[in-house]
Amino acid sequence: MERSSPPPYRRIVDAIRHRIDTGELAPGDRVPSTRRITQEWGVAMATATKVLTTLRQEGLVRAVPGVGTVVAEPRRTGRGAPVRERRPGETDSGLSRDRVVRAGIKVADAEGLRALSMRRVAAEFGVSSMALYRHVAGKDELVLLMADAAFDDIELPEPAPDDWRARMEAGARLQWELYRRHPWLAQYLSLTRPQPMPRAMALIEWTMARVRGTDPVTLIHLALTLLGFVRATAAGFEDDLEAEQETGMDQGQWMATMEPVFEGILASGSYPMYAGVSGTDADLVTPDSLFEFGLARLLDGMATLVDGPRPAAAESRAVHDHGPHERHL
Repeated sequence: MERSSPPPYRRIVDAIRHRIDTGELAPGDRVPSTRRITQEWGVAMATATKVLTTLRQEGLVRAVPGVGTVVAEPRRTGRGAPVRERRPGETDSGLSRDRVVRAGIKVADAEGLRALSMRRVAAEFGVSSMALYRHVAGKDELVLLMADAAFDDIELPEPAPDDWRARMEAGARLQWELYRRHPWLAQYLSLTRPQPMPRAMALIEWTMARVRGTDPVTLIHLALTLLGFVRATAAGFEDDLEAEQETGMDQGQWMATMEPVFEGILASGSYPMYAGVSGTDADLVTPDSLFEFGLARLLDGMATLVDGPRPAAAESRAVHDHGPHERHL
């Protein structure tokens, strides 16, 4: 009986493994990116992604933030012999739900949520993926537990701000810093299909605890509007992480390579707003500046609802009602 040929991704894995075994690719060298794999072997992006995932699972490569996927150092024991991975039937008594969740967070923080799989997390412990199913039901439950655990790491300020605006601002900043530490988290959260995450809900309750004088429906709209703003502004963190691993360039380096292209577009004269900031300091518009600007404007708008119109606005209305001559009385 003729044996079937291995699937395309397996053939590519074996080819890259051969380059590593022969020394063509040494520890620390970058391996072909997903884009390079699609070009060199003529396969789809999904196949290329599976190649790198398999190489990571087999311990041949590792992701390095700011660099990309590189050949991993051979794992060795104290005597210099290669470490033997556990077989599927061997004990996993050292595992626990908390350790599995923390390992999942570590993988997602370094490689993005799309790189996360049960097999990938199992590789962190040197066990089969089946060992993880004794502690979590599957990837969906694992990611939910990871997200809730991430929120548990937040340290609330003590004493807490008593003013409603200061409390909401503090809550927004806590979320922002959390999304920076865990770039995958913002995109995982959903406003239309909210996940049951008690620790995340506790932070939102704390954030809104000093807003008075609004009905429950208005209050939840205020809370979700704030949450949606911070989440949407932070949603690019994971994309940037994955792009940095893919290209080996951080955001500043990538922008530098795109500068000639943008200059060509702006030269047409059709984009005066963009041309107005061309050539200025690149740090003038950053994720942090967008967060700070948007948060201040958002809270300004909410203040008109929570505190009522500003005195200046009320005075302007009075002038309008009594006529312009009243201004000089």
